[in-house]
Amino acid sequence: MAMVNFINDERQMFRGLYTPTSSPDDPADADGGGIPFDLSNLAREAPSDYGFCPHVVAQQTQLALDDVFDYPRFKGNALVNDLGVRSYLGTPLRDNTGMILGTVCVADFKPRAWDRQLRQGMHELTDTLLSEFRLRDSLLAQQQELFAVFDGAPFPIMLTEGPEHLLRYANGRQGQAFGMVRQFSPGRQVLPGLDAVGVFRAMDDALGSGRPVSVPQVALRTCDAPMPQEYSFLCTPVRTSPGAPFKGVLTVAMSTGGQGYSGGEPQAFAANVQQQFERLGGGPLVD
Repeated sequence: MAMVNFINDERQMFRGLYTPTSSPDDPADADGGGIPFDLSNLAREAPSDYGFCPHVVAQQTQLALDDVFDYPRFKGNALVNDLGVRSYLGTPLRDNTGMILGTVCVADFKPRAWDRQLRQGMHELTDTLLSEFRLRDSLLAQQQELFAVFDGAPFPIMLTEGPEHLLRYANGRQGQAFGMVRQFSPGRQVLPGLDAVGVFRAMDDALGSGRPVSVPQVALRTCDAPMPQEYSFLCTPVRTSPGAPFKGVLTVAMSTGGQGYSGGEPQAFAANVQQQFERLGGGPLVD
């Protein structure tokens, strides 16, 4: 059994859990048959003192137990009784700041000699994960920069996801003009004024076609003005990597009484937004 285990003061979270087939020589079994561990009662979380991984975090160094029964300190561990673990190798998992997040570990139901090569291989594996953490931090920083630009924009912007147009993000101007709504709310239901003037139909078209769609000069009542205001809308489909399906729509509202789009500006804006999102990589549009 192998896994990545994230640990804090209260609990352990088993992620990337891998269990082999009945023999290392057997082909992978998609149905999960022949697993030597009884995992039927194993949750994907556990108390912070369960198993051997907390010892790795506390000692801040790799722990290799060729045979748990050789160590009175570990022989009575609940992991031995619950799963029949007899050998264990755990390596600290650090982020790019050096903080220990948990472990990368392997275990066997029989004694096993964790030789120098295997131990070094575990260190190299955690280094690989460290590079993934660095990449994620970089992507999150880019995401924050992108949304900081949207937060400072003088016009309403919202980001929705999926065919239901679930609201994932809205800047301050969006809330002031069209009303504050809860995150993950279905857009059509919580923003009926925009639906009435055809904005969500344009968003449907943008998501389906993969091309920006505009709604030119419509009048609607807003929350921040006593009289109806005229806006044009640009609905830009977004995806998080080139070639991936479009996952959402970024909708920008421009007051036609102010500085609006003209000429090729909508296409330039749409291309810039799409390029920025594709730089962020796969995953959710907003964390």
